[in-house]
Parts: sequence; C-alpha cells; structure tokens
Amino acid sequence: MNKRIVALLAILVLVFPLLAACGNGGGGSQTGNSVPTPPGVTDGGNAQPTTDAGGGTGGTGTGAGTTPTAGTAGAGAESTAASLDETPAAEVTGADAAPAGETPQAGATAKPAASTEGTLVIWADTARVKALQPLVKQFTQDYGVQVRLQELDFGGIRDQLKLAGPAGEGPDIIVGAHDWLGELVANGLVEPLDVGDKEKNFDPVAVKAWTYNGELYGLPYGTEAIALMYNKKLVPQPPKTWDELKQIAKRLQDQKKVKQGYVLQQGDPYHAYPIFSGHGGYIFGRTQDGSYDPKDLGFDSPGAKAAAQEISSMVKQGLLRKGIDAPTMESLFRNGEAAMYFTGPWALGDTRKSKVKDDFAIAPIPKMKEAARPFVGSQGFAVSAFGKNKDVAKAFLTEFVATDEVMQAFYEGDPRIPAWLPVKNKVDDPAIKAFGESAKNGDPMPAIPQMAGVWTDWGNAVTLLFQQKGGNPEKVMDNAAKAIRSKIK
Repeated sequence: MNKRIVALLAILVLVFPLLAACGNGGGGSQTGNSVPTPPGVTDGGNAQPTTDAGGGTGGTGTGAGTTPTAGTAGAGAESTAASLDETPAAEVTGADAAPAGETPQAGATAKPAASTEGTLVIWADTARVKALQPLVKQFTQDYGVQVRLQELDFGGIRDQLKLAGPAGEGPDIIVGAHDWLGELVANGLVEPLDVGDKEKNFDPVAVKAWTYNGELYGLPYGTEAIALMYNKKLVPQPPKTWDELKQIAKRLQDQKKVKQGYVLQQGDPYHAYPIFSGHGGYIFGRTQDGSYDPKDLGFDSPGAKAAAQEISSMVKQGLLRKGIDAPTMESLFRNGEAAMYFTGPWALGDTRKSKVKDDFAIAPIPKMKEAARPFVGSQGFAVSAFGKNKDVAKAFLTEFVATDEVMQAFYEGDPRIPAWLPVKNKVDDPAIKAFGESAKNGDPMPAIPQMAGVWTDWGNAVTLLFQQKGGNPEKVMDNAAKAIRSKIK
C-alpha cells in the first residue's frame, strides 16, 4: 500500500474513534451564530482595502497573493473585500462534491462553514475552490474522510478567521497568502506545521515566506509576482525602460490604436508598488539581518514622493486615467484596447481565452530610476488553531497535498510558479517562467503584523493621486505616512 496512505490511515485510526465518542462525527453541517462582517472603506466610489487587509499574491483576484483585499489583485491580490453577506458562498461536501464549474451556490446570507468533528472544512477563494474540488473528491474516495469546501472572498478568508476562529465557528484549513502570517500568528489563529524531510522538496523562498519566528506555519504550493504583460501586435519589442514604456503608450494613444497604451487600476497599491520601488521608495526599511523594520516607514521618503510625483504626472499626461478598476483594466487588455499592464500568473487563464490569446507575452518590469521590484508572495495552506480536526488537517497537508501528483494537479488547476520543486522543475510554460524571473528580482511581501495597518491609507493615497485631489503629491504621501504611523505604533 502507498506509504502516505498507510501514514494517514494510522492517524485516522487513532483520531476518529475519539471524534465519534464526542458525539458528532458526521456530515459537517453549518453551525453557530452569524459572524460580523468587517467594515469596508470607500473613497470616491472606489473600494479600498480594509484596515486589516493583507497583500497577496494573487490570484484571480487575487493572488496575488496573493494580497490587498479591495480594488487590488493579489496574493494574493485576487478578489474584492466584499462582505460575506454580499458574496454567495459555495460549498462542496466530500464525495458529493460538484464537478468543477458546477459549484453549488448557497444563499447570499449563508454563514461560512464551521469545523465539525470528522469533516475537514477548508476555506478558499474561487480559483482555489475550483482547483481543489477534484482533489478533495479523490481524497474522500481514497481515505473515506469527508471534506467541505467553503468559498469566500480572498481577503475575507483572513478577516473571517479572526472573528469566527476564536468563536469556534472557523475552518480546519485555510488557503491564503504568506503575508497574512504575522497577523495570524500574533493573534494565535494558526498552528505550526512540521513537514519533516519533505521540506527539501519545497522552494526555499516559499518555505522562508511561511516561516515566522523560526517556525513553519504553512504548506506553500505556489509563489507569484507581477510582471509586464504586453500585446506583441501593438508592441513588437517590450520596453526596457520606463521612459520607453511611456513613449510607446503615448504613440499608440495618439495614433488611436488603443484606448490606453499602459493601464493601471486606481487605488491599487499592490500593482503600483513597482513604481514606488523603481523610484527609490519603500514600505518598511530593513534591519541588519534583513528583516522588515516597522520603525522605519518609507511612505514619506524622497523615493516614495518621487513615485507619487510620477503617478500624478502620468495622470496629467493622460497616460493613466482615474476610475479604472481591475475588471476594466483586464477587459481593456484582453479586448486589444490596451497594450501593456502589470499582472501576475493568475491572469493567464482568462487571457488565454480572450481576443488576444495568441498575441500576448510576459516581460520584466521596465527599469525606472533604479530596478523596479514587484512584491513576491507565496500562496499556501495553513491549519486553524481552532479547528476540531487538527491532526487530520495536518495529515491531509503533509501526506496528501505534499505529493508530486497532487501538487501537479493543483498547479494545473491554479497555474502559478510552483513551490513544490519536482513540479517547478518540469514547468515548460514560458509565461510562468517569465513570472518566475520577475519574482527573482522582487521584494518579499512584508509579513509583519504592522503591514495590516498599511493598505488602506496607501490605497487611498494612490486614489487621491489618480483623482488629482488631496493637495500636491508630497502632501498626499506625508498625510498617508502620518495616518499609518498612528496605526502601527
């Protein structure tokens, strides 16, 4: 018998009799009181990240990762921070899971599924739910363990865990971004994870991202960073410098070949970060050991103010336009109405189905006053400290997910730069490779708790620059720095 099956069954033999004795070993129905929804912050009709928003990487939304929750893409940057009561929740339970693309939708007021003895509950966003559906069905068939997938908005996963976990209404596992880690660990919301000798199979960068205070708290499956996506028909050779990008954008607009040569969404600090780093700006300085220093905030540094001046100047020149949100930005490029924009691997699926499916390519972010560094994030799984199936949850990750076949299937279902080296070493997708090259030159997304106090005021500052409000760019950045310092003292 497969060694990982034997290992997991050994754990289940010990765990499930105890669970059954507790009197609730079955179907994993939703329980508990409703969970309050964190308030959103709006400015001029454009949603901004909530005060506690993290970055991310990624992904369809948001990755990115990654990932700011509203108005950004990321890593965790993937979906907007709509309240749970406004976002239909999707659930899939064990072997009865709906096939990918047929996820049943719960009512708009549905509560997030809570952990119950004997049923693993996993909270994930839309992209990860689709990737996980066939895998959890296989897991249930192989091990007889029921799994319930709960679809939440990307940033809402973290925000709801902070509220629901301590109340006993949270999940067993979350899928999220590494930059949530400082806040989650500081609040005792996630469990350390021991992957044993399998650590050698993970990209060291991803392992480091999910390590906090010397302990590993997540099982990484992907890394991500944004790069320049461009239309080869409109831009045969990608620009190597920022000035060249602006010249190309202006020429295409003047010639009426596009609505916008280069497009950036309003109020989006995640995608704007390369403009800040490329002009010498930074979020937090570094200590001697390379860690982020929350006492050294860079929003009112000369580099950050130079970046603010650049954004404001591009708006005045018509190279950036106010009111552009993420769907509009993506639609402009995919319809051939914009020639260039910053995005991450989460955009590949929809772009490859669009009008420009044969015309796009990925290139490094052009050099500005100095090398423009994107944020680098890692996506992964973490075990809730309040789940009722901790041992089974950890075994699910270390014995089932951390295998070549499951990591390969997850990569195919949610293509990002794989964190599992046996899969990463086989990737032959030139676009994924190009995003990987961009990640090599990036800055790790700060995972310190103070980063949670950054996103809202940074996003508001970028919005004011787009809207040409709030005074001159230097004043906008001074005000943002003052507001952030008051939050992270």
